[in-house]
Amino acid sequence: MSYKFIEHMADVKFFAEAKTLEKLFEECAMAMFKVMTEGTILKNKIFKNINVHGKTNEELLYNFLEEFIFLLDSENFMANKIDNLKINNNTIEAKISGDYANNYNFSNSVKAVTFNEMKIKHNKDVWNTTCILDV
Repeated sequence: MSYKFIEHMADVKFFAEAKTLEKLFEECAMAMFKVMTEGTILKNKIFKNINVHGKTNEELLYNFLEEFIFLLDSENFMANKIDNLKINNNTIEAKISGDYANNYNFSNSVKAVTFNEMKIKHNKDVWNTTCILDV
């Protein structure tokens, strides 16, 4: 499946859909990476494991996306790829890869993820959500 950007007055808004919850989370991360890197293609030189918790699917997605902002702010690490993402008992475990942001020429315009309009839905065989990023 995929994601698409939707016009928003002040922030960045996107809609994502996928056949599984794990793929939905990956699509949301890919949309955010595109915004954060301004489309710059990063090399996958650094590998990390992440572990994120949330009480609801929405909180889990919020915490998952915020983890990438935290890694950029605290470690100068910009993720570019997600492998082996697994969701179990409201916990995400994933292997991610990327590179140090200062090796590239872009400015991170994403300040935060918001809960505004975030609602994860499952209809038949498709998961979807809308996300708004504070830029």
